[in-house]
Amino acid sequence: MKKRYFVTAIGTDSGKTFFSAILTEALQADYWKPIQSGSPTDSSQIIKLLSNPKSKVFKEAYQLHQPLSPHAAAALEGKKIDLAQIEMPFFQDTIVIEGAGGILVPLNDTHFVIDLAIKFEADIILVANLYLGSINHTLLSAAELKRRGLSVKGIVFNGERNAESERIILHHTGYSKLLHLEPEKEVNKAVVKRYAALLKEKLMP
Repeated sequence: MKKRYFVTAIGTDSGKTFFSAILTEALQADYWKPIQSGSPTDSSQIIKLLSNPKSKVFKEAYQLHQPLSPHAAAALEGKKIDLAQIEMPFFQDTIVIEGAGGILVPLNDTHFVIDLAIKFEADIILVANLYLGSINHTLLSAAELKRRGLSVKGIVFNGERNAESERIILHHTGYSKLLHLEPEKEVNKAVVKRYAALLKEKLMP
């Protein structure tokens, strides 16, 4: 059975693309970011970080120029994002779908980023970067995912370790911790491969 993962986060610049590269590499999956705001594109970054020859990186459904919320970036270009018109590309075994910003970033006046995960029936992985205030932001994100009854595969922490923040987040969410991304001087193929090996142990029986 084909597998779909949707990588989302508690906010912008939380480490979604870094983790998406790791997940794609670990599973030798295909990668797709349906909606891109700003440049360089996350797809171009993913291509630079993958080592395996199997993964394919698909073209965005919407590639917007301004690094803004998708609904605002689209409006500046005289466009409106239509969720019904976004179609899943054909993929072989597993696909990693990367969201834009946090789960309630608006796509238009009706839909949010998380609606992409619902449309494509994907298991969600939540990336939470650790900073002062991130407990609140993470628990609010988790509460919304639970309110919508969505399947969450687990959570990934990113940044300087904070054992108490991680503990209380896992306690209240009940999520499984899949990985902790340490601050890295450089993110490159070797770093991605190292984390991919760790993640594979968590995801594969």
